[in-house]
Amino acid sequence: MIQFLLGDEAIQVDGLAPETSLLDYLRIHRARTGTKEGCASGDCGACTVVLAEPEGETLRYRAVNACITLLGAVHGRQVLTVENLGEPGALHPVQQAMVDCHGSQCGFCTPGIVMSLFAWHHSPPPHNRETALTALSGNLCRCTGYRPILDAATQIAGQPCHDLFEQNTALTVARLRQISTAGALREGEAQAWLPASLDELDALLQSQPTARLIAGGTDLALEATQNLKTFPALIHLDRVSELQRLEAHPDHLLIGAARTYADCLEALQEFPGLAALLERLGSLQIRQRGTLGGNIANASPIGDMPPLLLALDARLRLRRAGSMREVSIDGFFTGYRKTILLPGEYIETVLIPRLRSNQRFRVDKVSKRRDDDISAVCLALRLDLDDTGIVTDARLACGGMAATPLRGAQSEAALRGRRFDAAAVTAAQAAIPQDFQPIDDLRASAAYRLKVAQNLLQRALLEWSDNAAEVRHA
Repeated sequence: MIQFLLGDEAIQVDGLAPETSLLDYLRIHRARTGTKEGCASGDCGACTVVLAEPEGETLRYRAVNACITLLGAVHGRQVLTVENLGEPGALHPVQQAMVDCHGSQCGFCTPGIVMSLFAWHHSPPPHNRETALTALSGNLCRCTGYRPILDAATQIAGQPCHDLFEQNTALTVARLRQISTAGALREGEAQAWLPASLDELDALLQSQPTARLIAGGTDLALEATQNLKTFPALIHLDRVSELQRLEAHPDHLLIGAARTYADCLEALQEFPGLAALLERLGSLQIRQRGTLGGNIANASPIGDMPPLLLALDARLRLRRAGSMREVSIDGFFTGYRKTILLPGEYIETVLIPRLRSNQRFRVDKVSKRRDDDISAVCLALRLDLDDTGIVTDARLACGGMAATPLRGAQSEAALRGRRFDAAAVTAAQAAIPQDFQPIDDLRASAAYRLKVAQNLLQRALLEWSDNAAEVRHA
């Protein structure tokens, strides 16, 4: 049975299909039609709601896309929709700011925008234009003109957050902690499980060998919303505590496979360019559900994280029925959306080597728009240099350039044993077409992708050169 709070109402749900989305539950079963269905793929933000869960003695509020959040994911959490905001005769401050600043036109997308701003207002400071832009990056409607919406954000930024939700924090935390960490959702023979430990997860995989694993569901849920697939058996991973680990060791970071991008951001900022990449990975709604392990296990050729993990020589700890093996991510992908994972095996943790003083690293993503878009090309580059500036080792990896995330063996070879200068870059650029044979699709042509990858090598040279400042301002 799935248990959660819908506002301050205790909800118990059973008898629904495992692939039931939070959006369908709200609209069909609860008549919460303020939450709109737009794209049904996590892109437009019209369906944005807020999930609250205990964090110490406070609540953490996260804006998420209800259309690709399956119902099992809300177990033990509080769900807030636009109907929960405001009181009889008085709007919530976020709603009032949207009215005062004329931030709504047709109104279809306004509830999602309001919920994103609500979560932002309840988030830790700073509350400024930059953080508001991040909070709204997954709400794509601009029919009002974006300025009035940002004016509304500015209006509430300076206001203390003393609404009813803040006042009831202690009571809400206590009620949520009374709900068991484990749960299940059943409809006939179909079932979704929510294990709370690795041992429970291993036991479930033994008894349910055909079950699909789901963490954030930002990709898997599309099979239900876009392809109308059903899932006879689902196992949710976001309640398995061991899969949420984050440990900083002297020579590497250890990150649990079900830890979300948002919860990895601070730790990963030590890698140049990685924070900027993560801030462009989907939208805030996506980053607050999507996970590092899911991005790897999906084996998408356009996933943003695998190229940089390949360049950093990351390793994966794979678990199956309590047994563990450790493998390099280089070789993990065997074909289009295929990996070396055995039946019943899953990624437990990701180990990312920390950069040494003699290593340089960068990652670049090129897409049609800045926020909430998929890479046309993602290129990560790591160089190991000796005391004289000679490249002793090179790692160059790309996404969007092959059927899998892929290293460029010939391009790397062209860089080794020489200085990273114009001649070395020219040689590596010439090797790019030998390493990668991209395809034409709606995002970019093959020729464009090859040229972009070559240009990103030139960009690395300009950024890393001694006169980089002069080059940028020339």
